[in-house]
Amino acid sequence: MIQLSDFEKSLLKIVQGEIPVNDRPFSHIAQNLGSTEEEVIKTLKNLKEKKIIRQISPIYDAKSLGYDSSLVAFKVNGDIEKVAEIINTHPGVSHNYQRTDDFNIWFTIAVPPDSEFGLEKTVQLLAEISDVDDYVILKTVKLYKIGVKLSFEDIREKDTVKRDDNKKNNINLTEIDKKIIKITQEDIPLVEKPFEILAQKADLPQEHIIQKLQFYKENGVMRRFAAILYHRKAGFKANGMTVWNVPPDREDEVGYKLASFRSVSHCYKRTTNEKWRYNIFSMIHGKTKEELENFVFDISQEIGIKDFKILYSTKEFKKRRIKYFSDQFYKWEVEIKNGRYTGSDIKS
Repeated sequence: MIQLSDFEKSLLKIVQGEIPVNDRPFSHIAQNLGSTEEEVIKTLKNLKEKKIIRQISPIYDAKSLGYDSSLVAFKVNGDIEKVAEIINTHPGVSHNYQRTDDFNIWFTIAVPPDSEFGLEKTVQLLAEISDVDDYVILKTVKLYKIGVKLSFEDIREKDTVKRDDNKKNNINLTEIDKKIIKITQEDIPLVEKPFEILAQKADLPQEHIIQKLQFYKENGVMRRFAAILYHRKAGFKANGMTVWNVPPDREDEVGYKLASFRSVSHCYKRTTNEKWRYNIFSMIHGKTKEELENFVFDISQEIGIKDFKILYSTKEFKKRRIKYFSDQFYKWEVEIKNGRYTGSDIKS
């Protein structure tokens, strides 16, 4: 594990939460830390070189952009590497992990609003091509928290959780909006005026880019502008997707309780079916497996829910931001219909 200085920990705590969208965002962060803009930029570059920081960019809300998305689990008894490779061909797959369960491949997928197949058909085709034993589509019913703000001190450190994350305004995105989103979803330049560079790429005034990003944030199109870490490099080597079977009348109580901890980066209520009974999902990060399991056991005692499972990730097959409004989505569907991945025609 790479040892981090107190300044690096403080900086990481800030940039995981929210990077200001203004003319000089790193100057604003420096003021909060009692440091200089130059030192903040230098440290961020160093943390990226060390692979502590994975990416710094806006985190856009797929649903607000018109995309249909879900968590999907495949049950694979064959060549798991090959199945993961097939899944990863889809441009809407952002995360793909092997986990400790009979359903052993877990991935998130999004499809654009004008997809020829749609979400369910896309997943069905991936399952058929991969020849998996079974699969489940576990769609989000309610979001309690999404946002990695890991604590370097105490796994029980509390976090501020907003309870209006599920309220989205219907925004009609123009072609200019789509252009701005395509450009700004890339890694932000680590310079004094990063939005000036993004504005040049978009051939738009910097003020317009900043105003648009602020508008996206206010209206839920952007969840936040923040840094995502390589968790293991940052010292969080035990990462367990903990799933809970919670009575319907207690879902919100338990969901927000779990979401209140910094060590819980994601918390959702998801659909269930005859193959999967767990309705509350919480992604928990700890420095050790023992620390994480003690935390989960204590929480289980507090909330009185004993039917739960910790699904550890044993291999990361893919983790990257989706490139929204990319032509790759449509190219993938054409290639699938032409039988590129199976050698036979697959019709919708």
